[in-house]
Amino acid sequence: MRYNDAFNFKQKVRMIDLFAGIGGIRLGFEQTFGKDIQCVFTSEIDKYAFETYKSNFGEENIYGDIAKINASAIPDHDILLAGFPCQSFSMAGLKKSFDDPRGDMFFEIERILLNKKPKMFLLENVKNLITIDNGKAFQTIEKRLNKAGYKIFHDVLSGKDFGVPQNRERLFIFGISDLSAYFEFPKPLNIPTNVGDILEQDVDSKYTLSDKKWNYERERVRENLNVSGFGCKIFNGDSPYTRTLLARNNNNILIEQEGKNPRRFTIRECARLQGFPDSFVINKVSDNQAYKQFGNSVCVPVIKAIAEQIKQFI
Repeated sequence: MRYNDAFNFKQKVRMIDLFAGIGGIRLGFEQTFGKDIQCVFTSEIDKYAFETYKSNFGEENIYGDIAKINASAIPDHDILLAGFPCQSFSMAGLKKSFDDPRGDMFFEIERILLNKKPKMFLLENVKNLITIDNGKAFQTIEKRLNKAGYKIFHDVLSGKDFGVPQNRERLFIFGISDLSAYFEFPKPLNIPTNVGDILEQDVDSKYTLSDKKWNYERERVRENLNVSGFGCKIFNGDSPYTRTLLARNNNNILIEQEGKNPRRFTIRECARLQGFPDSFVINKVSDNQAYKQFGNSVCVPVIKAIAEQIKQFI
């Protein structure tokens, strides 16, 4: 990546965190920049994710539905971060693209870019965004970001290539207002991963599937053998990585147990699958909400690696 001296920050880098969830993207940037970055605005509509976010980042500058916030009321910032809703683009969803109101959330990002003109942005979504509607959805996004005054770069990165034992492929779009700039996404770190590294010891029996639930899961798999990615899959401590952690079904990845039915991953194990440190607070909401939150979040080490690349501009 070519160093670009057009961005000479004399003070802290100011960022905003949109569709923030529990703050995985913010965390990756803070791990990279430390005290040299400041989050001046956060938006998150889910009240439970809001609670987890506040428990870890404090309550300052946190707001609700971005669609109800005037862009001019948002503080000036240098970089916009957004993991905008992916359900309308997801392989696991209905793939309605912009026909789904959740797909319209991209235009909220565009609205803020046009009004605030930050120097850079980083967007995250499912890799399917590139191919849905024969590529038309992504082409629409690309054209509108270009028209807003940004040169964009995109790549698909997976957690398993950055030290996290989860095959979680996500699309990242980096935009920069200097049209002469050149950006390269980080290359795989080739760090060996092992599911056993993130497993807890002496796990509560409540995570073990009952005979009824286990039989139900096996029957679902048997009835849908020709449906790609359907149903649960079992892993063990020697597995190099798991399939993608989902928000809507925490039984899609299971851990085998000797002499017992398999079990679900614990909440803390899900956090570790996403690269969150054990210091991250997750006890302010129910287990069901916590599973949803980590399934909707990002692999923090991937974000950190991207942030390290971006830092070279600054």
